[in-house]
Amino acid sequence: MSVPIAKKVLMNESRAVAKLVSKLNEDFTDAVDLLASSKGRAIVTGMGKPGFIAQKVSATMASTGTPSLYLHPAEALHGDLGRVTRDDVIIAFSNSGETEEVVRLIPIIKKIGSGLISITGNKDSTLAVNSDFVLDSSVDKEACPMGLAPTTSTTAMLALGDALAIALIEKKKFQPQDFAMFHPGGSLGKRLILRVEDIMRPITKTPVVGGNTMVKDVLVKITEMRAGSASVVDGKGKLIGIFTDGDLRRNFEQGADIRTAKVKDVMTCSPVTISKDRLAAEAFDVLRRKKIDEIPVVDDKNRPLGILDVQDILEAGLV
Repeated sequence: MSVPIAKKVLMNESRAVAKLVSKLNEDFTDAVDLLASSKGRAIVTGMGKPGFIAQKVSATMASTGTPSLYLHPAEALHGDLGRVTRDDVIIAFSNSGETEEVVRLIPIIKKIGSGLISITGNKDSTLAVNSDFVLDSSVDKEACPMGLAPTTSTTAMLALGDALAIALIEKKKFQPQDFAMFHPGGSLGKRLILRVEDIMRPITKTPVVGGNTMVKDVLVKITEMRAGSASVVDGKGKLIGIFTDGDLRRNFEQGADIRTAKVKDVMTCSPVTISKDRLAAEAFDVLRRKKIDEIPVVDDKNRPLGILDVQDILEAGLV
């Protein structure tokens, strides 16, 4: 019984959102222009369930290049209106357009001089009539069988709020790197911000040896520095190879006498490398594609600067 009800709710709400398309008009374009040109913030308000939608829309705007905060209408009437300036634009959510706490804000908003955009299901309401621009979020009926609980109406408000935020992204030419700046703690932000040099193991913590170094001595250095590999360089300090535990195993299997071998005879020659200014996410893609665990980091003259290990990427939270 529950599944048919759920399907009915989803169909109801999806139809309502689809109908919003035909309700878009110049007010939407003008609302976007007003927000994009504002020198202040998008201050979003709403009471009850629309208030929760307002908070989500404010958070979306703030994370996508439009400075924004949520203003609780009841608290606004008791001092928080001091947060509002004439440079701000108010976005008010109210299905009826007659929500007492929201309507009572209108005269003060007008006195301050802020712009007012309403997202409401009643274009003839007090809120709509007193707004600079009105976005029609009206729905035929709520998904609630009693027609009481805000359901379809709040979904419509959320969809319009998202439409505003995304339109602003386009208007402001907001880029992925800008998005990453506001999301440094998330994996997406890290993928767009973190560079190889931010998480690599520097050369001071990485064994660097000459090609004629005995393998047994290289192993001692790797153990002492608690590393997983050693960079092998020529007489000019340029990288010519890397020696890993994989090289050690392969040579053991092939019967090489590790006790007398030089590292240049068992290393991986001309290894895949990466520069320090590349994104760490790019480095991870290389490691995954090449099926390797470490990648040497080199400068423009192919001199080693450090090593990036897959464990470093995991610890950074990139994957």
